[in-house]
Amino acid sequence: MNTMEIEFKFCIPAGRLKAVEAALRRGTVVRTRLQARYFDTADQRLVADGMVLRLRKEGRRWVQTVKAAGDNALHRLEHNVDLGTGAAAPVIDPARHAGTPVGERLARLLQPTDGDAVPLVERQSTDIVRLTRDLRASGPAGAVVEMALDVGKVVAHAGTPAQRASPVCELELELKSGDVQGLVALARRWSQQHGLWFSTVSKAERGMRLLAELETVPAVKAETPRFSAHSRDGRALQQAVVASCLDQMLPNASELAAGSTDEEQIHQLRIGIRRLRTALRELAGLDADTSRFDAAGWEPPLVDAFRALGELRDREQVVKLAQPRLREAGAPEVDPLAGDAAAAPALTPGDIVRAAAFQDVLVSLIGFTATATESTGPTPLAADEALQLLRERLQRLHKQAVRDGRRFESLATEHQHRARKRLKRLRYLAEFAAPLFAEAEGGKKKKDAAERYLKALRPAQDALGAFNDEAVALALYREVASRDPRAWFAVGWFSARRTAGATACCEALERIGEAPRFWKKRG
Repeated sequence: MNTMEIEFKFCIPAGRLKAVEAALRRGTVVRTRLQARYFDTADQRLVADGMVLRLRKEGRRWVQTVKAAGDNALHRLEHNVDLGTGAAAPVIDPARHAGTPVGERLARLLQPTDGDAVPLVERQSTDIVRLTRDLRASGPAGAVVEMALDVGKVVAHAGTPAQRASPVCELELELKSGDVQGLVALARRWSQQHGLWFSTVSKAERGMRLLAELETVPAVKAETPRFSAHSRDGRALQQAVVASCLDQMLPNASELAAGSTDEEQIHQLRIGIRRLRTALRELAGLDADTSRFDAAGWEPPLVDAFRALGELRDREQVVKLAQPRLREAGAPEVDPLAGDAAAAPALTPGDIVRAAAFQDVLVSLIGFTATATESTGPTPLAADEALQLLRERLQRLHKQAVRDGRRFESLATEHQHRARKRLKRLRYLAEFAAPLFAEAEGGKKKKDAAERYLKALRPAQDALGAFNDEAVALALYREVASRDPRAWFAVGWFSARRTAGATACCEALERIGEAPRFWKKRG
């Protein structure tokens, strides 16, 4: 069976498992024991490509499955082969998936380099008790959703008797028929009622981490949006850009929700949120159907999470940068965070990311990217009209940046900070739009022009970033000076640097005006 899965997966807090199971059992449930064995090459080609190959015993039947990532956070390519019943496990055979898109991708990964087939080895196994129930989502879409509660463990096989295990406690919601929005509505309801959080970590990934003894995985950074070759209207562009933002946000949010406190994951999640907020602000005009692109409804939880995560990170980061420079300048030793109530916030990164409002907006945004673009509502902008709107938005932000440069030294602190935020919006919108202009209006020359423009923004980004960091440091040391007079040295030192810093920002912003604008039409 060859399918495209559309599903949500949520982690369940330990204290909410009984309530989730009780809610699931209000209908007819089927209990199945799932014992799976996962295979990969010795050099882990499959996991590196985001693929999973497994044999699973479902009750008495054996099923061989291959999975791969699809084109957004909800889609998964999957092919299943029923191997019948039997006490002994069948031999794994990748050829069973031949002739399917995901099977051909698997075959390419296992392509022999010296004439011999690449051997597969068992890397991990799972032992799961699954309760499943089909629910019909309310509303006109009439979606049928399979809900699966998985409780058990993942075991890593490292070739030694000392196997390592990780517990599993998850709820999966998979669309069986009907509209994606029915699945989204059900996912939002269950997430809110039971305090669930969206997870990007598969059982195969859990096993890989056990094998590698990974406590923390690298933070996920931003990548260029992937635009469809077939649809370039305003709505499709919105979906592609939001999907790109989620590709950065979701893995980092998933790690933080599970308990990570990694500073880079916090930083990259904040960048992802800022990129997404740029998309919500600057791309709203691409589609007149505002019931789909709910920028006003999505914005507040994103702002709250961004600020709360910033409060966790910003003061400590500024101190790390400021202290060595102050010592070099001969400042008396003072710890600006000692006895600082703001330096020890009550909320952890996990608390912020697991917050009901933030999880709700993540689910809604994922649903937006996965919904078919056909609609009976207002028509989105055509491809050429969408490009024109992007051209106008880029030009407006570009002019504002240059204008901010001419008057930056005379701006109030609040407006200087606003200029920095506008510059970030210009950068992110330019990154979103660059591949569209390159493909539509000149290929490599346009691509090179976009890269030169983005490079021209960097000096201003650096100057305004440093200026902002020193403003935060100055405010912090002013607070400290009220309880520790030694901090007045830092106040004076940072105050003395403000004029030169503002001049540097002014000059860097004005130089943006000299950068050739890649979005301008030729001729």
